[in-house]
Amino acid sequence: QVLLKSDAPTGDVLLDETLRHIKATESAETVQTWIELLTGETWNPFKLQYQLRNVRERLAKALVEKGILTTEKQNFLLFDMTTHPVSNASEKQRLVKKLQESVLERWVNDPQRMERRTLALLVLAHASDVLENVFASLADDKYDVAMNRTKDLLDMDPEVEAAKAKGTEMIWAVLAAFNK
Repeated sequence: QVLLKSDAPTGDVLLDETLRHIKATESAETVQTWIELLTGETWNPFKLQYQLRNVRERLAKALVEKGILTTEKQNFLLFDMTTHPVSNASEKQRLVKKLQESVLERWVNDPQRMERRTLALLVLAHASDVLENVFASLADDKYDVAMNRTKDLLDMDPEVEAAKAKGTEMIWAVLAAFNK
């Protein structure tokens, strides 16, 4: 269950709105429930007041403002659709390279010794189903090593790993939620 430790503003509009929602709940909710609520993936009429509005659009707009994405209109037969392709390929390549190096060159085989941001990025890449794309540019032998190492990491018991190291509990809880 998600328990609010601090409601101090983060400076990020979506995160601050999320904190207000978590603070306003009368009973603690699970990570799975919060993911469903905050992404708009729930239809529970009693929880609608906790849903964030237009999350995808707001995230895309923030990434456009940072110069990571751009906005384009694409025509799909009868209607136009707004898309947000990557405009900053160097930033994407930097993240891909960081993940590749962390799994191949700086692999510690211990999630407690991994940089938390890298662990979170691996979990999110897995949950977004883009992990294979991250390693696609590698030679076959390195690809196999990278995929096996991340598979071993992602197959670990999230409850056990969360109990081992402070500061990674939420990362492991998100992995557990996506693995259900």
